[in-house]
This record gives sequence, C-alpha cells and structure tokens, in this order.
Amino acid sequence: MFKNWTFIQYLVFSIPFVLVVAAVAAAYLLRGTLRSRLQMQLQLQADPDITEFLVIYDWSRKALYLPTVVGSLLAFVVALSHEHGLIRLSPGQLNLVGGLWLALFFVNFLVDEFEVNLKVLLGLVLGLGALFLWLLYLGITKSFIDFFRNLGVTMNSTGYLLFSMILLLAIFISWFKGLFYYVTVTPNYMNIQEGATESGEQIGREEYNSRVDTADFLERLLGFGRIIITFRDTRRMPMSLLVWRIGRKAKTLEEIRGVIDVNR
Repeated sequence: MFKNWTFIQYLVFSIPFVLVVAAVAAAYLLRGTLRSRLQMQLQLQADPDITEFLVIYDWSRKALYLPTVVGSLLAFVVALSHEHGLIRLSPGQLNLVGGLWLALFFVNFLVDEFEVNLKVLLGLVLGLGALFLWLLYLGITKSFIDFFRNLGVTMNSTGYLLFSMILLLAIFISWFKGLFYYVTVTPNYMNIQEGATESGEQIGREEYNSRVDTADFLERLLGFGRIIITFRDTRRMPMSLLVWRIGRKAKTLEEIRGVIDVNR
C-alpha cells in the first residue's frame, strides 16, 4: 500500500496524526489553565460552603435528532445483515425500511423546526386517528402503508451508518463546546464561563432571573427543555439554554433559587 507513494502522499497521510499529537501536547501544556465544566463540578462538590449548585450548557438542536440516529443504526444493522446474507429481504422490504427511516427523519425535522405544545400534539393525534379510520373505512389502509414501500428510498449499510455518524458528530461537538462554555448557578451567584481558561463573569443572584420553558411537548418527551436567564440590566440579551434532563435540573434550580447560603 505505501510502497509507491510519493512524498506528498506521505505528508497528507500524516496530517491527522500530527493534529492529534498537537492537540494532546496543547492539552498537556495548558492543563494548569484549562477550566472545563467537569473540573468546575468537582470543585463545587468539594466546596463545603456550597450546598446546592447547577452547571448547565446549551445543547445543539441536533441532539433532538437522537431518535433518527437510533433509527439509522437499526437500519444499518438490517441492511448490513442483508448484504452479508444473514437475512433475506426483498426489494420491497428494503424500500419499506428506507421509507420508515425517511418518515422518522421527517418527524424529527418537525420537532426541530416547530414548537409543538400539548394542544397541537393532541390535535395531530386526533387528526391521524381520523385519517386512519377514514382509510380503514375506504379499505385502502394497505395502499397507504405501501406508499412508504413505493417511495423507493433505499441506502446501503454505509449510507445509514454515515448519516448516523454525521449527526453524532454534531451532537458531540455540542457536548465538547459545553465543556468550556457553560453557566454555573449557586445560591449566591451565577458564573458565565466563556472559554477554555479563566475567562468568565460572576453575577449576583439579585441581578438576574431564571425560568424553565417546557412548552414544546415533543422536546420534553425527549428529555429536553429550556432554561431562560434574563438580566436586570436590560442592555444584556437574555440567555436561552437547551438543557437535557430538564425535569431534574428544573427541580435543582428551584431549590437553589429558594435558599441563600451564608459563607463561613
């Protein structure tokens, strides 16, 4: 493989390894100045003067595509099993897998693009129920299901895997950014961290207000919600953070805002 390579090919081949080594070296040299979210959590846990705290960061909305990632991985397993002869699927069955995958992606797209509260969701469920009864009465339910099969949406296993990897990469980048751009809330203050080092701003509890927004019911079903922070100084724009496990974090935020710690 490497025998007939030119110097340029060797150089291009080495670039990813050089970047990895450079990243590890930079992390080692900056280990004393890095101030990640994980380090802050450990520091707050060890502080005897702080009884309650919350560290949150803003997830990318691509995290809402996690059901599509799971569906893509399942479709990848099915397609890979078919390609290696573990199972035998007809072209129509492969089209059905692709059609269901496309339907799941479309639903996730609607969750991402539009705010769906409980009233709208109930309306959609009732509408779909009425549509199903209408199709059943007309005897064309099978034709409706065949619609997804006849879309002809098929990909090989690599395509499904690549799609899931792209979404997972976007979610990971969001998580990685959250290591250095996050908000720490304690009973007495809120700290806004912006960067890998000590760049941050501390704001007293009297200078801001917080509220929890879980109006989007589908987001809430996926465990997400928003924590919105507004400031007494109207020149500052409000902060809206998409947070995972919102139920637990909302409860912690209520407990924090309900007490005032007195430093020893």
